[in-house]
Amino acid sequence: MGQLCGLSAIFFDFGGVLAEEGFREGLIHIARTAGRDPAEVVPAAYEMAWSTGFVVGGCDEAGFWQAFRGATGIVGDDAALTEAVLSRFVPRPFMFAVADAARAAGLATAILSDQTEWLARLDARHDVFSHFDMIFNSYDHGTTKREAAFFELALSGLGAPATASLFIDDAAHNTALAATLGLKTILYRDRASFFDELSTLCPPLGATHV
Repeated sequence: MGQLCGLSAIFFDFGGVLAEEGFREGLIHIARTAGRDPAEVVPAAYEMAWSTGFVVGGCDEAGFWQAFRGATGIVGDDAALTEAVLSRFVPRPFMFAVADAARAAGLATAILSDQTEWLARLDARHDVFSHFDMIFNSYDHGTTKREAAFFELALSGLGAPATASLFIDDAAHNTALAATLGLKTILYRDRASFFDELSTLCPPLGATHV
């Protein structure tokens, strides 16, 4: 494992960082198609993803959509509802360029995501995993970025010290927890501000957007 700008590893969130946040955008589409207010449907669906255990492998896609239909009254078969979500996880090539540049410099790279069984299906569509040394998905590990244990598991798995690791996520509560564990963090808001922060932290990686 090499080192660049004091970093030996970078952890990337998936939805909202490596790709557009397809879960949220898909739910907005589902709600609007059903004539429902997304401001009501989307938070309810997020809560169900946690309460059913879908995020940590406690149920599968069928169980989640069954709970979703029961709670919202929105109809639709599993395949159609899932496709509304998966089709909106649009990869961001510039983020994969950062991951590739980090690996080329000898840094370890990993995905650290609160995702479901859908992550593997998105990999099959977009060849996501080949850009990373390891994949840490809450669905497979039974813990999430709400818990310090998930970060500790990922750091141990990658063999990286927290103080030499960067974590990129679009959720402030996730970056805040990571920071308390000693990781350097970037809260992703948009492409321009991301590269501003990355260029300050590590100019060679920040230059990948040129």
